[in-house]
Amino acid sequence: MKVHFIAIGGSAMHNLAIALSRKGMQVTGSDDEIFEPSKSRLKREGILPNDIGWDPSRITDDLDAVILGMHARENNPELIAAKEKGIPVYSYPEYLYEQSKEKTRVVIGGSHGKTTITSMILHVVNALNLNVDYMVGAQLEGYDCMVKITEDAPVMILEGDEYLSSPIDRRPKFHLYQPDIAIISGIAWDHINVFPTYKNYVEQFNIFCQQIEQGGTFVFNAEDEEVTKLGDKYKDAIQCVSYETPDYEVTEEGTLVHFEGADYPMKIFGAHNLQNLMGAMRVGEAMGISPNDFLTAMHSFTGAGKRLQKVTETEGFTMYKDFAHSPSKLKATTKAVKEQYPDRDVVACMELHTFSSLKKEFLPEYDGAMNAADDALVYFSPEVVAHKKLEPITKEQVAAGFGGTVKVVNKTQEVLDFIHKRDWKNKVLLMMSSGNFDGIDYEALGEELKSQQL
Repeated sequence: MKVHFIAIGGSAMHNLAIALSRKGMQVTGSDDEIFEPSKSRLKREGILPNDIGWDPSRITDDLDAVILGMHARENNPELIAAKEKGIPVYSYPEYLYEQSKEKTRVVIGGSHGKTTITSMILHVVNALNLNVDYMVGAQLEGYDCMVKITEDAPVMILEGDEYLSSPIDRRPKFHLYQPDIAIISGIAWDHINVFPTYKNYVEQFNIFCQQIEQGGTFVFNAEDEEVTKLGDKYKDAIQCVSYETPDYEVTEEGTLVHFEGADYPMKIFGAHNLQNLMGAMRVGEAMGISPNDFLTAMHSFTGAGKRLQKVTETEGFTMYKDFAHSPSKLKATTKAVKEQYPDRDVVACMELHTFSSLKKEFLPEYDGAMNAADDALVYFSPEVVAHKKLEPITKEQVAAGFGGTVKVVNKTQEVLDFIHKRDWKNKVLLMMSSGNFDGIDYEALGEELKSQQL
């Protein structure tokens, strides 16, 4: 098989390219820009394009498939050449389905918790030495590639993103996987640029449920109103299994989970994480893993990359970084940290970075999202707002959206000043963003604050 990637440098695309190359396929690619770490990883595998830019001569008659990334445009010259030659063009999720259609497909969907639940399942299958293929949307510690595709693995675990598939395929990615086992962890309006109304967004999850294979299993979060509606709607058509947050105790090491008369110590903490744990466990059960085996294996799980990841810690100071950016994620993460550290002040800093979060109409969705923090700051960059071609927003509009006593700034230095003026004894610093506050090195900042405590 010979495949060509248009926009091979993307975070998802380069991982798939590496996976297919490792499977033995002949892989080529192109892009008009390739950044790290994609560049080094592609070079290490011997599939980094020799030249940057688009060149229709790369589309040769012997290609079996072209895989089109979201970064490319509809008028891409290589895409046009592929269409003219009649070469099959696939989106990233379409090709993942092609590679897994003979396997049992396990798809993890939901507005939040997807990466965490996927990571939990992978942790357990690795601990139990089960052979599975996978695709995860984020870089996880201990993996050099976030896609694995083999001939012999009977199961494919797929993180089911609801964003669009490609420039010429406007379907959400998770509509294309046709799962045998599926989970929805929660529904909270996101991607407002693609789904302009809440109703339109919720409908995508309804369509996802319709794609579940006959005789399949739908695992759903019984504590989420919209997800529960879907569980009720499809209970006669497929096997529907609910889950909810377990009984638990906060411990110094993390959490003690009480389940079916047994106690399971965990390093993770927070009600939202434990809710995800139960969802992952039910998916594992549908895969043939007993709850006891699943929860026992989860003892050594420390979390998914950038999801409540501990940056540094001293006796009286702890710093975390988290990918949280949507209202529901902010609320769950801030609440989890405060619950874990009830005797410490929690200082939460958040960056508005995504398209939805910077849209004026979406800001009221953040009302109360950081109320669990003792002190809270929100940062946004006017330059990023302009780059995304959005209507300008003001500090006052952001403050009104969040409510409470949230401090709003729009310069990175103001974030650092906010942090540096504090005595960090008996405090927790929580940095939440899908970016990095336009240049803050979390590890360096953590070491600096840690040194002040010594």
